[in-house]
Amino acid sequence: MFQLLVTAGGGLTTAGYGVCVLAGILLFGLAIFFAGRHSEKKQMSTKQLIYCAVAMALAFVTSYIKVFEMPWGGSVTLCSMLFIVMVANWYGVQTGVFVGLAYGILQFIQEPYVLSLFQVCCDYVLAFAALGVAGLYSGKPRGLVKGYIAAVLARGAFHALGGYLYWMSYMPENFPQSLKSVYPIVYNYSFLLVEALITAAVISVPAVAAALNQVKRTAVS
Repeated sequence: MFQLLVTAGGGLTTAGYGVCVLAGILLFGLAIFFAGRHSEKKQMSTKQLIYCAVAMALAFVTSYIKVFEMPWGGSVTLCSMLFIVMVANWYGVQTGVFVGLAYGILQFIQEPYVLSLFQVCCDYVLAFAALGVAGLYSGKPRGLVKGYIAAVLARGAFHALGGYLYWMSYMPENFPQSLKSVYPIVYNYSFLLVEALITAAVISVPAVAAALNQVKRTAVS
């Protein structure tokens, strides 16, 4: 079954793309279901659909706007993770997880690389779904910032797990040999934490924070 979805070179077959698209649609639909289920006004599900779709589209677009590359690999993007985190902050953990799952599948469709099914889960599915933990801080003081940091740490943990299991042999030559044992952790958190610091600084600016609060009030009203 796995061979029907993945090519010998680690890409996706036509059937593989079809399965991923259907999975993304299903997960996005589940995200909207949970957003409506936890909303005081069930009729707002169409509005929630629009906000979730726009947030995911913005995350996808900004993920390809690379601010700079890190020395050992990995790119710092234009606050791309923030938009999935915002969905979790608006509608809770469950919705954030499902939107993150759908977004991870979208990333996989765009740049597929398969070493194993569990590697795909670590690098795409679970890593981006983990951004939904930001919803744990919804409604708390500075909840967006705290949730964002927690989400980034959670995403990095899955990337690091996949790194230890599948990517150790891809360690670049310029990486210090003395740090080889922590290569997946250093590699993944190097670009994730730099982007997190930049994003946290931006959303902590009073004018930006006020604008994001206004967006949240509109999204959940």
